Amino acid sequence: MTILDGVFRREWGPAVAALARWCGDLTVAEDAVQEAFTEALRSWGDQPPANPGGWLVTVARNRALDRLRRETSRPGKELAAMPIPTDDRPVHPVRDDELRMMFTCAHPALDASSQLALTLRLISGLTVPEIARALMQSEAAVGQRITRAKAKIRHANIPLRVPPAELLGERTPHVLACVYSVFTEGYWSTGGPSAIRDDLCDEGVRLAGELCELMPTVRDTHALAALTLLHDSRRSTRVDADGVLTPLDEQDRCRWDRGRIARGLDQLRLAAGAAGPYLPQAVIAAAHATAPDWESTDWAVICTAYDRLIAITDSPMARANRALAVGLRSGFDAGLAALDEIADDPRLTRSSVVASIRADLLRRAGRQPEAAHWYRIALDRNASEPAREFLRRRLGECEG
Repeated sequence: MTILDGVFRREWGPAVAALARWCGDLTVAEDAVQEAFTEALRSWGDQPPANPGGWLVTVARNRALDRLRRETSRPGKELAAMPIPTDDRPVHPVRDDELRMMFTCAHPALDASSQLALTLRLISGLTVPEIARALMQSEAAVGQRITRAKAKIRHANIPLRVPPAELLGERTPHVLACVYSVFTEGYWSTGGPSAIRDDLCDEGVRLAGELCELMPTVRDTHALAALTLLHDSRRSTRVDADGVLTPLDEQDRCRWDRGRIARGLDQLRLAAGAAGPYLPQAVIAAAHATAPDWESTDWAVICTAYDRLIAITDSPMARANRALAVGLRSGFDAGLAALDEIADDPRLTRSSVVASIRADLLRRAGRQPEAAHWYRIALDRNASEPAREFLRRRLGECEG
């Protein structure tokens, strides 16, 4: 089951994307791939085939054909019209199947939230709870958005095809948001036994690089690539030998990936002047990646970048994280005052971020009993077991 779970994480998105492009129906593609995984669970045992992705796509395609034959009253004509891929089909500038489906799901007939939820579910294989945490929405709301989006595509006969090259630009913000959400769920896994999902981190970095090659003059693509590379350079140091999160100020900087940092800084230079939310976040990541030690971190630069990010997005998460930066720049009381300004934002009610940051500021200020109180609250609101174990350790420090 562990082997199959790893294959599922790697192969779900590519398989659904390939099937959807082939048969033109998102629901048929998703159901067929799910049936293929069920068949794999019965057939593989402990040893998957040499090419598990190819096996799954072949089985899923057969299941999709069976379903289409059952559901059509004129199988000959209907199946003849199916866009079965061949080696001589036209080459589109978007080569990657997953990126193609991300651009496809960004159809203007769907609202932005539905586009994002649908893409993360179908193409990236994130579960509804994972998407809900990423979007800071309820699971019920996310599930309804996905269901309505698929129904609208089906009933309105929205074609599952990538727009022509000259129209890609208007859909790019959606695709950037999807890629970033994929990377974020990998780097800060919001649930489950692992703090990091390597498959999603790798996929986010890869897709960001593909976007840079596809649209080299779009600065926001370079900003996203810089952000993912700079964060990813620290991936191997983010958990200890027991799988518990290691905070940034305790990480071994000698183990950071200097090659990725250099590539990230190169992408950051190409992103200069980008107007979207990824450039200020990449500036923050660069400030951490280039500081020789925690004490040398340029918190003034980080606070300025957060101000820019908030001006672009009005993100409550950015405001909360800015409060921590303010505390480290201007003193813990200043940070706590900044946190008070955002603490009651309803968009953060399901998140542990405010309680965690308040606890951290209080701990650093030497106010251990108050810190312990907020660590307990953060524990109650966090679903990630590695994060919970880290919070338990901090709570023990404050109580001890």
